[in-house]
Amino acid sequence: MKGQQAFSASVWQEGEWWVAQALEVDVASQGESAEGALNNLGEALALHFEDPGPTTAPQIHRIEVEVGAA
Repeated sequence: MKGQQAFSASVWQEGEWWVAQALEVDVASQGESAEGALNNLGEALALHFEDPGPTTAPQIHRIEVEVGAA
């Protein structure tokens, strides 16, 4: 069943981009303006809650990175 659901979003600027993050779920997006970031977040949330469809199995890779070295 589909319906509307409201979410709270935190919006901030990082360099040239604006970031919008839903506070209730772990979904975020970005845009060239605060409004753009919020619009993109709306699309990301819609996709996040979309019913899953058949997909191919993901490829899992292991990578190593050096952390804490500045």
